[in-house]
Amino acid sequence: MKPDLEMTGERVLEDDYQRSIGGYTIYAMHAASYAFAEPLCIGKRVLDLGCGSGYGTHRIAQHAAETYGVDVASDAIAFARARYVKSNLHFARIDAGARLPFDEGSFDVVLSFQVIEHVKDDAAYLREARRVMKAGGTLVLITPDRRHRLLPGQKPWNRWHLREYGLDELADLAARQFNVVRRLRMGAAWPIAKVEIERYVRTKWLTLPMTLPFVPEPLRIAGLNALHRLMGAGAGARKPLAESIGGYDFGEQDFVIGEDPPNSLNLVIVAERAPDDALD
Repeated sequence: MKPDLEMTGERVLEDDYQRSIGGYTIYAMHAASYAFAEPLCIGKRVLDLGCGSGYGTHRIAQHAAETYGVDVASDAIAFARARYVKSNLHFARIDAGARLPFDEGSFDVVLSFQVIEHVKDDAAYLREARRVMKAGGTLVLITPDRRHRLLPGQKPWNRWHLREYGLDELADLAARQFNVVRRLRMGAAWPIAKVEIERYVRTKWLTLPMTLPFVPEPLRIAGLNALHRLMGAGAGARKPLAESIGGYDFGEQDFVIGEDPPNSLNLVIVAERAPDDALD
């Protein structure tokens, strides 16, 4: 029997995220991230840093020479190993904040999608990504754009996020370790993006005052957990997949990655480790 994987709201499961328009929008955004990265991974050794359920890592493995997916969640790695099998595809569990189990210069490409906002020490996270990357290698870093999600100075309303970034802030952080090649955003036309943006608007006001900048972190988390329980988020039974599948008229191809796409939802940084870069 293949292991089941609980939905947490923070990892994408291909089937479950297609059961509602909101879930499908998130799924399509994640798929668009991997579609963007695919050309950079052809024939390369690739690390998917924070691979979750592994569906995107498996997708990259169709094009890469060798692909490794790592995650801190044991259940996610067990699920990925059982569901996605390919000779050039490998999954491993890692410890949060620990040194990655790879030698320096092991990978041509490192992907980090929707992970850095969860990491306690984001600078150390990027240093470790740089360490395992070959000189001249490429980093693709994607994370939520706080522009529509949060009020100025507001802490994240997502209880799993430690911080969220503006484009300049993220690019400056990446530039401490890499040469930033492209500073981009991911967006979509309003009929597609509105599902997410309207959710952002509701939630950023609903979660005040617990997300105000002066609120201590333990109180923010406690308040968001209490609100989550009160609203019964995720408590309902799953709908049969047949009730909703195939009912959407958009997909990953409708999300635009560029310098100024409409209705920005994610930030996208493409950076390189300099060919002559030596670790400190």
